[in-house]
Amino acid sequence: DLDQITATLQETLRFQSTDRLAEQAMQACTRLGREITWENLPSFEFDAEAAAANRIVTIDRADPAHAAFDMMRTRILQNMRQNNWTSIAITSPTPGCGTSMVALNLAFSLAHQHDCRTLLIDFNLKQPRIGDILDINAPASMEDFLTGSVPIHDVFVRYGDNLAIGTNNERVEFSAELLQSVEAARVLQELQLRMGPDIILFDLPPMLSSDDVTAFLPNVDCAILVAEAERSTFDEVDRCEQRLAEQTKMLGVVLNRCQYGTGG
Repeated sequence: DLDQITATLQETLRFQSTDRLAEQAMQACTRLGREITWENLPSFEFDAEAAAANRIVTIDRADPAHAAFDMMRTRILQNMRQNNWTSIAITSPTPGCGTSMVALNLAFSLAHQHDCRTLLIDFNLKQPRIGDILDINAPASMEDFLTGSVPIHDVFVRYGDNLAIGTNNERVEFSAELLQSVEAARVLQELQLRMGPDIILFDLPPMLSSDDVTAFLPNVDCAILVAEAERSTFDEVDRCEQRLAEQTKMLGVVLNRCQYGTGG
């Protein structure tokens, strides 16, 4: 077992020597383990027609709308690197605002940044959407993964070399309890250690529909709020912004389904 071999070698080096050579050897073992983990993930392709039908515009970037997501990606990367942040919660005030669409477009936009490894994880546990949009049927549920029952490759698939997507194949009844459990936090820490992502995007449920987001926010560095033009109210956005700011850093608000461009 590679993990056991790597762990044994690291422990041996740690006890044998504290010099720079031992540290470099342990770092090399960690890098090797991460490369093997990424390579062992099942890969998938998402054809242009299916992407267009689901408004995923950042894969081939043929639709001019991709520019807005690319600009958001660049601003996010600058903020994350400046603050040494890794994880982003993506949520909305109410259902239907488009968090999954925003998360997927941002993830595929980040995939074009070849020096950045990205994880997108479907944490809308009561109404998972990512797997349906991508037409992926994971062999295990996110609940099984967060309780430590199944390995990474049972819930994650790889797109290209630097994007991995964690999907969910069934609803979780008591999702808030799962998201704030000690075991889930341990599994996510291990995931980050095993895969070494630069960015982790968590597609979360609406804030005003359940306590899932509140339960999970202590696990992330910052948050993005997705509001729907002409439907999300100022009061809803203000309430959500305030709650997000109380528990994490507020990265920004995305206005989705806006019919008016910046020119007018």
